[in-house]
Amino acid sequence: MVRTLKNRRVNRYQYDKNRKNLKKQLKIKSGGKIKCAEIKNEIVPGKSLKQNINEMGLVFNTKKEFKVPNYKEARKRKMLSNGFVEEDVSDDETGKIAPKKRVAEKFEKEAKELRESKFKLPKNQVKIISYFMDKYGLNYKAMVKDYKNYDQETWRQFRQKIRKFMSIPEQFAKYLEERDLIDTDIDPNDPKWQETNTDLEDEI
Repeated sequence: MVRTLKNRRVNRYQYDKNRKNLKKQLKIKSGGKIKCAEIKNEIVPGKSLKQNINEMGLVFNTKKEFKVPNYKEARKRKMLSNGFVEEDVSDDETGKIAPKKRVAEKFEKEAKELRESKFKLPKNQVKIISYFMDKYGLNYKAMVKDYKNYDQETWRQFRQKIRKFMSIPEQFAKYLEERDLIDTDIDPNDPKWQETNTDLEDEI
């Protein structure tokens, strides 16, 4: 028997198509890569991205969900019934509970957890603060008159900077270690470690 040959269409390059736009359209249709592991593991392939996100108790489009309040529309929704003002119950309020709400709860829990601050002052800033603290302790008003106060900072600005420096454990511990104060008990009555009535003057 003679073998029948299939009529195959010859692949031709379509010059009228914009390849750049086609790539963009394919990207939009695919939805892009999901980097979050928690969301990626809970996604059902047969459902749309919007359905999957809503089932997790998350918001797909924040602009639609959290609109700017429109008071005119709110007034229209109100109905007078037997002299009492009643409001229409929206579909969102009577909606079903998200079956995969654990994902949203997990994100909420992570957001509420206290995280260690990674903020550090620049080296030149630490150097200047260390100089003033070595010379004047916590006497901020004396620091203002020092010739090295090039930026003409006020005593309140000095106080803010030094308090910030002392709140960073890594940098302040290094400062104490260099001056052999890390293992010794700091006397709170020592005038070097006492602020000079700055808080009282703030209140006045």
